[in-house]
Amino acid sequence: MKKSFFAMLGLAALLLTGCGGGDSAGSKDVTLKIGATPVPHSEILEQIKPDLKEKGITLEVMEFNDYVQPNIALNDKELDANFFQHEPYLNDFVKEHKEMKLTNAAGIHIEPMGIYSKKIKDLKELADGAAIAIPNDPTNGGRALLLLAKANLIKLKDGANETATVQDIAENTKNLQIREIEAAQLPRTLDDVDVAVINTNFAMNADLNPMKDALFIEDGTSPYVNIVAVRTGDENRPEIKELIGALKSEKVKKFIEDKYKGAVVPAF
Repeated sequence: MKKSFFAMLGLAALLLTGCGGGDSAGSKDVTLKIGATPVPHSEILEQIKPDLKEKGITLEVMEFNDYVQPNIALNDKELDANFFQHEPYLNDFVKEHKEMKLTNAAGIHIEPMGIYSKKIKDLKELADGAAIAIPNDPTNGGRALLLLAKANLIKLKDGANETATVQDIAENTKNLQIREIEAAQLPRTLDDVDVAVINTNFAMNADLNPMKDALFIEDGTSPYVNIVAVRTGDENRPEIKELIGALKSEKVKKFIEDKYKGAVVPAF
């Protein structure tokens, strides 16, 4: 009787483990919690909820409006993955937070960064001493400076790349005043500055159309592919692989192309 009793206990424990959270590869009913910025990431994730539900995966999307908390929440196991950043930003974040083990699970799309203004219609109208707002995080700040250089507004030192800072400006003939602002707040600065360099997700969230409203925008050669990030090792979880497969489907590709009309570009 004792052996039978303990055997039953062991079987019950195995059954409970199999019906647990998303860490169990054998689980049929799994909930995936994904952190995302509202546009376009959350909108894209909404498209695949029914597809994942058919496979026993309930997708819960938690929206964030900044570039820091989604990685903290992922590291703290409040999320299973996040979808809001490009790999250069993730790499920089992990370097600054060495205790965090986060990795790129897959690249999904590109959001071209653009230069916007409420005060001018053409960058040629930019006056001497004009104020330009750029993101204050290192990676997007460097990306913004590269875009300003490509638009011939400034020149950077030889060899400057995505890690460039304002100290890497070699020529600034118009004496442009560079103001570093939190990325999410940049659309709100348009009343106060002459131009702002804004990430597409925040531009679209502020009802700016990158293809119509941007005075200058990155082209398709941009290396800044937006990725799904997970805790290192979780990229092999079956439900994460299902998530990636659904995001890389023809359905999602068509949705991106039809919905965003070039403002967001599939990377698969």
